[in-house]
Amino acid sequence: MGKCPVCGAWGSMVEEVRERKKKEKKPGNPLKLSEIDLAKEERVASGFDEVDRVLGGGFVRGSLVLLGGDPGIGKSTLTLQICGNISRDKPVLYVSGEESLRQVKLRAERLGVSSESLYLLSETDMDVIEGTVEKLNPEFLVVDSIQTVYSPELESPPGSVSQVKECTSRIMRTAKERNITSILIGHITKGGVIAGPKTLEHMVDVVLYLEGDRHHEFRILRGIKNRFGSTNEIGIFEMKREGLREVENPSLALLEGREKYVPGSVVVPAVEGTRPFLVEVQALVSPARFTAPQRVSTGCDYRRISMLIAVLERRLNLNIGAYDIFTNIAGGIRIEEPGTDLGIALAMLSSYLDIPFDPLTSVVGEVGLSGEVRAVSFIEKRIKESERLGMRRILVPDQRIEGEWKIEVKRIKNIKEAYGILQEEGKDS
Repeated sequence: MGKCPVCGAWGSMVEEVRERKKKEKKPGNPLKLSEIDLAKEERVASGFDEVDRVLGGGFVRGSLVLLGGDPGIGKSTLTLQICGNISRDKPVLYVSGEESLRQVKLRAERLGVSSESLYLLSETDMDVIEGTVEKLNPEFLVVDSIQTVYSPELESPPGSVSQVKECTSRIMRTAKERNITSILIGHITKGGVIAGPKTLEHMVDVVLYLEGDRHHEFRILRGIKNRFGSTNEIGIFEMKREGLREVENPSLALLEGREKYVPGSVVVPAVEGTRPFLVEVQALVSPARFTAPQRVSTGCDYRRISMLIAVLERRLNLNIGAYDIFTNIAGGIRIEEPGTDLGIALAMLSSYLDIPFDPLTSVVGEVGLSGEVRAVSFIEKRIKESERLGMRRILVPDQRIEGEWKIEVKRIKNIKEAYGILQEEGKDS
């Protein structure tokens, strides 16, 4: 600066170098790999076998769990039921930032949740929440939802990136220091991911999603991240007026009410995680009313349906692509594994030819672009589940299968063989 802004003199400004004090580096206390004690984590049972299955045996003490899902899917209902189960012998604090205490009380009565150790707090101020936790010292904490909580130290509104990160960090610090198991309920965006910064999912120990169609009764609890166990398990629930109820036999529940000997209906043994269950794949192929044929897919990947239509047209020389095609996974659940390809393709062919597929035959296999039927995982579990549900035959890929089965196991190499089986059933009928 040439001129002094105070006295107006020129050339009077002199540069001075200020020495910074070096901070003392504090060494840590590293341990050898062999010196680390692998003590088993202390788990807290949720009261739901399906939830404990997804978590790998229950909630780990001091862990931070993030639960996401569509509005009205049952996130608050599930967490309140879990709080009711855990509060039978442990103090639990349920913090609601969206509902009043009266609203939470009404839902608790409808769900049959009643405990002297369950405490409710309607608050969004993070300072008040931390003060309540320090005073009450619960063993289990629920914050519904993290997007409504704010820290007075920040000027940004609740739900902003900075607020969500700061509040989650403070809750995580409190949970780790006091060994409190905590659940954060999070809103999701239109894209189906939890709203807020992506670092939110990196900060927590477990990320769970509650999926399903709010107009159907089935719900699936799926683990996306789990630092204490596998993410290959799912929990299946049924929404009732009294709350979420575990489904002990998913195959039987999903096939209940199925119409037999109807074109476009095929049973598929799907696998979600490591659990097999039978689902009904439905397809409707009808003449197009407009220039561009419609493609509507419910419960399965739209892009995969488009690929299967192209394979059927090319490999079987069928003009199926000129028709309106609707596909559906009955029960309101979503299945995206490639093992359902052959079942979806046969359902579309069955509707297109107006030939009912055998209701006692289940179908599994991945279909490639050249029309080949490729191997799938957990094939023995799929066969066993089909046999348990009374199926007399199952169409499978030509792969290695161990064990002996009472059910007829028919190997399929390509889509043309499956098409031939369907045509034979049309002749027999």
